Amino acid sequence: MSQLAFKNLSKSFGSFKIFENLDLSAEAGEIIVIFGGSGTGKTFLLRLIAGVEEPTTGTIEIGGSDVTEVPPEKRNVGMAFQNFALFPHMSARENIASPLRAAHANEAAVESGVSRVAKLLKIDHVLGHAPRELSNGQKQRTALARALAAEPRILLLDDPLRNVDAKLRFEMRLELPRLLRQSGATVLYVTQDYKEAMALGDRIAVLAEGRFVQVGTPEDIYMRPATLGVAKLFGDPSINTLETRFSAAGTSVAVKGSDIPISSGLASLAGRDVIIGVSPEAITVSRDGPGMRATVVAVTPLNERIVLLLQSKGGWEFLASLPSAAAQVPEPDAEVAVNFEPDGTHLFDRVTGERLHG
Repeated sequence: MSQLAFKNLSKSFGSFKIFENLDLSAEAGEIIVIFGGSGTGKTFLLRLIAGVEEPTTGTIEIGGSDVTEVPPEKRNVGMAFQNFALFPHMSARENIASPLRAAHANEAAVESGVSRVAKLLKIDHVLGHAPRELSNGQKQRTALARALAAEPRILLLDDPLRNVDAKLRFEMRLELPRLLRQSGATVLYVTQDYKEAMALGDRIAVLAEGRFVQVGTPEDIYMRPATLGVAKLFGDPSINTLETRFSAAGTSVAVKGSDIPISSGLASLAGRDVIIGVSPEAITVSRDGPGMRATVVAVTPLNERIVLLLQSKGGWEFLASLPSAAAQVPEPDAEVAVNFEPDGTHLFDRVTGERLHG
């Protein structure tokens, strides 16, 4: 039995539909990232699950029970927001204690609950501080502690790292999975940051145009994107694309005067107009040897990666991402041989954008 499930969940205001017929289930202790751009309805989905908004249609189940009509305070759901939303007149201790007091816990239980989560999140030394005296990192941890204090079965996190600095954001990407698993809660985590989604999620649900366009593990999403749109969302630099045609033999695609071999499993698509997508990380570059000939236009070091802007003999410009430790990094204007790894090369329908399979 799933700890959290929603079925045929829809929300609209008049003729305007935020999303329609969403289905998803999450097991106890699972972390699911709801990923999508601004305005796709991610936060509204959390508000529906928390019970502060009502769905137009559909049902929400927690622990196998229908809670669609159950008020928020009886759903055993914790929520942390991207803007922290701490009570300014309360100390960090009282902020964390607020859901326990709302549940009429006795003082011993309140003190135990606050102490437990404060130690877990390493903020026990600032419990007496007012929110204005806390750093953004401490505010973020206090908001998370408040959401965890009542030991909710379901934890809803609305982009909680968005308003913290880059260093803390990186550190929390590493630390949060451990903290969340220690809580034992089933987690829905909203973000627009694909790196955060990949780092935190057991599964990722990509929300776009009012529906989940793909739900899968981080590896599935990155290695087997369901649509061209999903492929463009995951990667920095983004996936290289080109409209082309699959060969009549069903073994390659034409790329501006060169042929790129494609898995023989796609032979049934022979002669079809397609969009080829190649991840920059799936491109290998060498000074000599077989492969498509291209010229290096620009070289951009990006910490652990080096990004090359390349131009094929036929005029296609594309990006390759190489490890900084690569033995030989070609200079601008150098001519190189380029090869494309099959695992990072995808074909998409030119009209629908859906990933094609043989």
